[in-house]
Amino acid sequence: MKTIVLLSDARNPVSGRAQLSRLEAQAIGLAADLDETPQGLHVGPGEEGVAAGLGHGLRGLDVVEAPEGEDPLPALAAFLKDALSGDAPPALVLCGRRGEGGLETGLVPYLLAEALGLPILADAVAMRPGEAPGTLVVDQAMAKGARRRITARLPAIVTVHPLSSPPQPFAFGRMRRGDIRRHAAAVCEVPVDVGAGERPHRARPKLMRTAGTASGGANLHVGPEPEEAARLILAYLEENGIRGYGRG
Repeated sequence: MKTIVLLSDARNPVSGRAQLSRLEAQAIGLAADLDETPQGLHVGPGEEGVAAGLGHGLRGLDVVEAPEGEDPLPALAAFLKDALSGDAPPALVLCGRRGEGGLETGLVPYLLAEALGLPILADAVAMRPGEAPGTLVVDQAMAKGARRRITARLPAIVTVHPLSSPPQPFAFGRMRRGDIRRHAAAVCEVPVDVGAGERPHRARPKLMRTAGTASGGANLHVGPEPEEAARLILAYLEENGIRGYGRG
């Protein structure tokens, strides 16, 4: 089963240096269980940080060179569209739930699935090939520790949950032996409908406190006698129409 792992431009939260996202390292481990030669894909100014994925199990890494800060979605869609129409198309595209230290919108997997017309499954903790050809069995993490097993037809995009298997140990020699292929950025038209619109500003009246609203201090009684406290409570209930509720 040919797999591709998407690698984002993750940043260390302290130093700000480029690094490999832990979730994407976990995705590499899941891909290695399904594919003997999993490949990585990164869109950005270089392979700094993401090259560590080769040391965690990737056999090759495709780097689509793009200026720093540019939206990676069109270049990702163009590269994967060509790969899916090629002689050996990938059956599975794995990625993290969101980036780390960058824009971190979490929308890239879903917009990419929409652009490519592929199904997407979120929060996978385990995967295995299905009994029927061209299918994948995915265990999804649900709320309160629950799990849900889904059989999906391939090709598909799957995001990885933090509770999935830990990443494979890093091997420096394996990273040095990995193959890095650099490509010029191509652009694929990605329709994105955010449902936004523009309209002229209209002045609205400010919300003012009503005159009948008393401040908290006006109804504060410190250390009253029990009889006085009971009288105040009954007066409050009658004032708000609560005491007489239900009387016939």
